[in-house]
Amino acid sequence: MKPTELLKVAAIAVMTSGLIVGCQQSSTDDMPAEPMAEDECQGATPEVRNAIYAAKLKNARARNLGADWEENAKIIEEAEKAAEDCQNVRAKILANKAEDAAAAAIAALQGATTEVMEETQDSGSTEMVQDESPYLGGYLVVSGDNLWSISGQDSIYGDPYMWPLIYKANSGQIKDADLIYAGQYFYIPKAKGGARAAAVDHAKNRGAWTIGETEASDLDYLSQ
Repeated sequence: MKPTELLKVAAIAVMTSGLIVGCQQSSTDDMPAEPMAEDECQGATPEVRNAIYAAKLKNARARNLGADWEENAKIIEEAEKAAEDCQNVRAKILANKAEDAAAAAIAALQGATTEVMEETQDSGSTEMVQDESPYLGGYLVVSGDNLWSISGQDSIYGDPYMWPLIYKANSGQIKDADLIYAGQYFYIPKAKGGARAAAVDHAKNRGAWTIGETEASDLDYLSQ
């Protein structure tokens, strides 16, 4: 082969290899970048948790005055669910709404009580007007709590067998009496006569139970 022909072959080889490399490089550059993974949901922010806690406390105070705040409690539950789903803006709005509603109810109840007392004083009666609440107060569940241990606390009933009273008063947020969660807020009803006796009887004769299931005996008790 002549030298000129060898030079032509070498030139063609160089050009071909350069074209291949160039195509490979261009193909790599044109590939779209992999999308960055979204941050995993971390639950409620401290600000939202505080808002929900404040709403629970305010609602508990309103309910302790004798008002029925089941609807407001549902709003708080919605706020908690939104917080679990990382919808923190919605959760805070709902929590603030519940707190404001409870505060307005307290103001209305206090205003009504004041009017009644003034009317009583104007009529010359010395009888004191008292607002009888069906609740002792509220309780915020912490890690390690169960209905048995809560009921046994001296500041609650001092008797663990009275736990069904708490269960019944808060059945809307307790799906299984054997499974409660830190952060839940329970209303503690006063223990009176027949209700107290029925609670103790159920606790002592409840029978076998399984965590995660609502026992038939519990449903019977709730229906009483």
